[in-house]
Amino acid sequence: MALMDFIKKQFIDILEWTEDGDGTLAWRYPMAGMEIQNGGTLVVRESQMAVFVNEGQVADVFGPGTYKLTTQTLPVLTYLKNWDKLFQSPFKSDVYFFSTRQQIDQKWGTPQPITIRDKDFGAVRLRAFGNYAYRIADPKLFHTEISGTRESYPAGDLEGQLRGMVLQNISNAIAGSGLPFLDLAANQVMFADALAKELTPHFAKIGLAIESLTVQNVSLPEELQKILDQKIGMGMVGNDMGKFMQYQTAQAIPKFAEGAGNGGGIAGDAMGLGAGVALGQVLAQNLQQGLQGGGGTAAQAAGAAAAAAAPAGVRPDEVMATLEKLGELKSKGILTQEEFDAKKVELLKKLV
Repeated sequence: MALMDFIKKQFIDILEWTEDGDGTLAWRYPMAGMEIQNGGTLVVRESQMAVFVNEGQVADVFGPGTYKLTTQTLPVLTYLKNWDKLFQSPFKSDVYFFSTRQQIDQKWGTPQPITIRDKDFGAVRLRAFGNYAYRIADPKLFHTEISGTRESYPAGDLEGQLRGMVLQNISNAIAGSGLPFLDLAANQVMFADALAKELTPHFAKIGLAIESLTVQNVSLPEELQKILDQKIGMGMVGNDMGKFMQYQTAQAIPKFAEGAGNGGGIAGDAMGLGAGVALGQVLAQNLQQGLQGGGGTAAQAAGAAAAAAAPAGVRPDEVMATLEKLGELKSKGILTQEEFDAKKVELLKKLV
């Protein structure tokens, strides 16, 4: 009976794995009802490694190459099975193949803005995304920590875990880089290097090596981006409030000019009043210079100001619409409260 069982057994002469390109990280050679022939051949292709496992214990590890399976090439397995040098029989052992090629274009990104400390802006909420590539560097560790005894382990099963690992370490990477947000957004390569350095030991704990990482975009939420744009605009004019008013007026006038072109009278009046405020500031400066340097210049400036303020007949609905536009100019900081009140009195008088 024992002889018949021996005859029915299938013996494996060649152990190899031809990857099918489906993103499999680990694959167990099917051993059901089969034994490995002593002196058989193990073929490990480039970008692969093979591991022999005896009763759940990792034994010998093989890199790329072709090996004749004997007690000399299987020293750990020989020790675990208490073989001697003359062992010549077929044997059973689990054999796992691992793909060590790069798993490229793995996506990562922040589904929600994350809060970081920034030396320029204090607390900043930012978004970022990019991709990375990794490979199996230690198949023994990957087997014991991740893939285990499964028949195959696809890369997709690891994707969520690795993406979470990247997100968990973004804040530490930014803090370690020492870069403020503006420099961070401008130097994404440095940010990527800092993040990859932060991730390296975490990947190594499960037998992986991170090969590359890119940061494709770093941005602020829309509401914070608007605040940053205003801060940049203030930075362009510094502490010169005159220049700041010119900046604000220059920002507002095209919008009202567009309204004037589309809607006519009221929008045009509001645009004229907004531009008149900026002109009025220039006239006021000239008036002050005239008071210091001579009456003629002051009289000319006063005359110009009076001419600019000359009343014009308008309908009640136009007066109310103009007041609304003036209110918008005041809320944007283009008109002061005093200037708004003066114009309001002037327009209301026209209704009497």
